Amino acid sequence: MDEITGNDINQYLTFYMADEIYGVSVANVKEVLSVSRITRVPRMPDYMSGVINLRGNVIPVIDLRLKFGLGPTPITEDTNIIVTEAVYLADEEDSESLVVGIFTDAVQKVVTIEPDQIEPPPKMYSSIDSSFIIGMGKVDQMFIIILNLEKTLSQQELLSFALGRNREAADNG
Repeated sequence: MDEITGNDINQYLTFYMADEIYGVSVANVKEVLSVSRITRVPRMPDYMSGVINLRGNVIPVIDLRLKFGLGPTPITEDTNIIVTEAVYLADEEDSESLVVGIFTDAVQKVVTIEPDQIEPPPKMYSSIDSSFIIGMGKVDQMFIIILNLEKTLSQQELLSFALGRNREAADNG
């Protein structure tokens, strides 16, 4: 049986962030949670909201609104955390996955977007890195900004979160 990759699945979990609709491949989504207690971690970047305890596992939670320069995510009854899996390079030969939570203003629904419904990201300024955007999905006269989770955070950021998680597990073990 062939392994299914994120590129083989045309379904995306859509969510609101700063009045825009974003999507991530359902292949990367593990679950959607209501906001629970978040533990702040000293000296983390501003966009790192803290960590949550998910069935005994320490999961870093990222505020993408802060990461994208859109201001902090307001915590309301609609705010959710999408628990996702991102792949990072552990060393030159091996890649590993890291479970990360991302804040959303509200989760919308799962939609199917065929490849021919996805336009490349706009080329607005050559100095702006838009590699974290797979493209602009067109659904019902609306655009959905489709994110590439592995490029939303840099490999260095993913590695530092993974190292922190491993250090936390060693301290508790």
